[in-house]
Amino acid sequence: MNLRKRTGRLSFGRAPAALLVLVLLGSCGRVEQPLNSFDSQGPIAERINALFWPVFWIAVVIFVLVQGALLLTVFLFRERRGKERPEPKQITGSTRLELLWTVIPTLILAGIAVPTVATLFDLADCPPGAMDIEVIGHQWWFEYRYPDSGAVTANIMAIPEDTEICARMTSDDVLHNFWIPKLAGKRYLVPGQETVQRLYAEEPGEYWGHCAEFCGLSHARMRARVVAMTQGDFDAWVDDQLRPAVMPAPGSEAERGMEVFLASACIGCHIIDGVNNPDPATLTVASPDLTHFASRHVFAGATLPAGLNPTRADWEADLRKWLADPPTWKPGSFMPDLGLTADEIDALAAYLSTLE
Repeated sequence: MNLRKRTGRLSFGRAPAALLVLVLLGSCGRVEQPLNSFDSQGPIAERINALFWPVFWIAVVIFVLVQGALLLTVFLFRERRGKERPEPKQITGSTRLELLWTVIPTLILAGIAVPTVATLFDLADCPPGAMDIEVIGHQWWFEYRYPDSGAVTANIMAIPEDTEICARMTSDDVLHNFWIPKLAGKRYLVPGQETVQRLYAEEPGEYWGHCAEFCGLSHARMRARVVAMTQGDFDAWVDDQLRPAVMPAPGSEAERGMEVFLASACIGCHIIDGVNNPDPATLTVASPDLTHFASRHVFAGATLPAGLNPTRADWEADLRKWLADPPTWKPGSFMPDLGLTADEIDALAAYLSTLE
């Protein structure tokens, strides 16, 4: 009995140390962190970081002073066995002290509030000449529409480098939150309302994002990516997005895959320009436009293929897994298990791979 009690006490005493070790190990993940809000890659994110760090260090100083005073009081004025301590001097009603601990926090809060409010107002409105992109949140993927050109895409937002972007956002179902940490802060997508998010990438690159508001069963799998490119590459991308889908070669496996697409429940939710819809820019559907599916290199809400640097083989393998059983890869997905055979999955994957 004594041994069991002693073992229990030892285990309980080790629990805080074990918890600390787990926390430290949790911070030792990949060196490359795609959702790193401290690695600002544009002037908007830099403004947010410039506001965060002074506020953070002010909070650290206040925390150290308050906790230091608390610990000092606990250790210096605690009761000791066999020694009586006189009651500390009471300071109730001290006008000087009450003014001091009222004025100082007021000044600190005012010093924080002024730059905070100024930054919020500055980032709330898009400047004249910014490029508009409509962002529509769905469960669980982001849709992007380019009103200037009529291009429509999903999962990946393409933008030109060194250009102010005005994302005009709303939601098609529930509350979402658009967050590209290396480019900007968080902004809600509210059903029936329009919110605005400014984005600016200084150089080409891929910037990962995520929905930052719980929006249902697959919230954790609702990702976003912004790809910044040169102006010439962006113009070429827009031209490509406006072209209808390329028809597969007669007798090819891709053609058989198109037949599977047209014969299955796929056409009830997805559209392919030139195949089952002549003008996707004028039609809103509940699922991503697949006209240029393969050009996006990600799917399933930008969660597949898995990994930071997937190969084309990874993409094709994960596409087959997705087509075989979408609810497993994305719980709660509105895309059901279509009951496709292995041959039908291979044909459909071959067809989707041609939709560049």
